[in-house]
Amino acid sequence: MTPDLATALLAPRLAALDAQGLYRRRRIVEAGASGVRLTVDGRDCLAFCSNDYLGLAHDPRVTEACVRAARACGVGSGASHLITGHHREHHALEEALAAFVGRERALLFSTGYMANLGLARALAGPGDAVFEDRLNHASLLDGGRLSGAEFLRFDHADAAALEAALERRRDGTRLVLTDGVFSMDGDLAPLPAMAAACARHGALLAVDDAHGVGVLGTTGAGTLQHFGLGTLDVPVLVGTLGKAFGTFGAFVAGSEALIEFLIQRARSYIYTTALPPAVAAATRRALEIASDEPWRRERVLAHAQRFRRLAGAAGIALADSATPIQPVILGDAAAAMAASAALLERGCLVTAIRPPTVPPGTSRLRVTFSAEHEAADVERLVATLAEVLTSAPQAEPAAALARHA
Repeated sequence: MTPDLATALLAPRLAALDAQGLYRRRRIVEAGASGVRLTVDGRDCLAFCSNDYLGLAHDPRVTEACVRAARACGVGSGASHLITGHHREHHALEEALAAFVGRERALLFSTGYMANLGLARALAGPGDAVFEDRLNHASLLDGGRLSGAEFLRFDHADAAALEAALERRRDGTRLVLTDGVFSMDGDLAPLPAMAAACARHGALLAVDDAHGVGVLGTTGAGTLQHFGLGTLDVPVLVGTLGKAFGTFGAFVAGSEALIEFLIQRARSYIYTTALPPAVAAATRRALEIASDEPWRRERVLAHAQRFRRLAGAAGIALADSATPIQPVILGDAAAAMAASAALLERGCLVTAIRPPTVPPGTSRLRVTFSAEHEAADVERLVATLAEVLTSAPQAEPAAALARHA
């Protein structure tokens, strides 16, 4: 049978990805009573790769809020926010999010990817410049490229390199985009130094705190609160709802003028259907629980520290991270895939992360923790990981990352 044109073009490319150990395959997951004990492709396992940091995705109170709102509002919003899709549940959530992160206003987006695309394109364009950390999330990088502005990258977590780049490029709007917590390494951006550099050069700093909001800071407001930074230091804050809050969607928070401008100019906000109101209602309940139950963030951070202590004692090298994201860098993509498969055989689900998500030579196991994990789960993971890695050479994290700074 003669293949269609798409198959003829793409089949060789798929084969090449498979040969390089870069082919991505989906697993079918059946969730149990929690998000950390799953059935994956028919196999019961303990999962260490979710971003459900506070364990709220399966909380019955959040589920009930969603069901109650769905009965009242239906399962879809029916239109974009600027047509008939902006429901009272959306508005209440925006107000709650703004209060949670200490900003004048917040604006809901359907996904974090759409938030970053819309933000970058609205705030920068031809004649302007966008500056980005080399290890930024793909959505930030794509937003910068698609903005039409000059696209400039600086060495990872290097505020001096950012300042030097700002010194060289003085014209037009200068937008600096960075993660707060880097999603694959778990380290923090040096935000105080970056904010100071931006202030000296009149640049606009935007932080995507997808992995910090809900987890870091004295009340869980995120990486900015952790560093004691406010709106004057970091005018634009992005957060997601599908990680610590366990639901779906994203938001941008900042001044009244920022939010009003995004409503007028952010294409990924204007030209898409609004989130289901039921999801907004569920998120507002999750936000309340996160505020009322600080033990959740304390517990997940304690798990990360326990893991680091036990891993160090077992001779497992880890990258420098104090967050629930704990990468174990193996270097080679095939080695990471083999280690992930061996862990799953022993009942632990830990995802292998390979290029292009991370730079070549830094493939890794990305371990993440949830408040739903128990101390015994952390101990089991370390023991299993030590067993698996005895036959899999491990790259030294600092050296592997330095080669790609």
